Amino acid sequence: MQLDIVKIHNPEAQNLIFGQSHFIKTVEDIHEAIVAAVPGIKFGLAFCEASGPRLIRTSGTDEAMVKLAEENARKVGCGHTFFIFLANAFPINVLKTVQNVAEVVTIFCATANPAEVIVAHTHLGGSVLGVVDGASPLGIEDKADKKERNELLKKLGYKL
Repeated sequence: MQLDIVKIHNPEAQNLIFGQSHFIKTVEDIHEAIVAAVPGIKFGLAFCEASGPRLIRTSGTDEAMVKLAEENARKVGCGHTFFIFLANAFPINVLKTVQNVAEVVTIFCATANPAEVIVAHTHLGGSVLGVVDGASPLGIEDKADKKERNELLKKLGYKL
């Protein structure tokens, strides 16, 4: 077995969802779920087949996001994994919808942080062992930090 760390290429810090699924119909079902959840959403989706022709299947409403998803799917190269890059939405807007797609097995991360995928390679192919999402904590929030967090949530419309 060989272990690799694959850096997710995300030069403009777009929001992304990285997960695992199990069926070729994943591309159609995730696409339909996302556009139904957020009309007008701009996103790109890439799914790695694990059998048959083993192609990277793509879809989306924004060509740049589709290319970014495709590039990362190719770099990670693990069967049945998928990337969704979002241009005008946050993962929280579609995460439960994506998780409820019948083929979706797991979500490894939903982030705009710098991220790395830990991949194990065997004679069959690659397997995701985990994801490093952002950096380690530097401390514990105090009252001023809590106030700042609440103000940000209000600004984003998540809190009254």
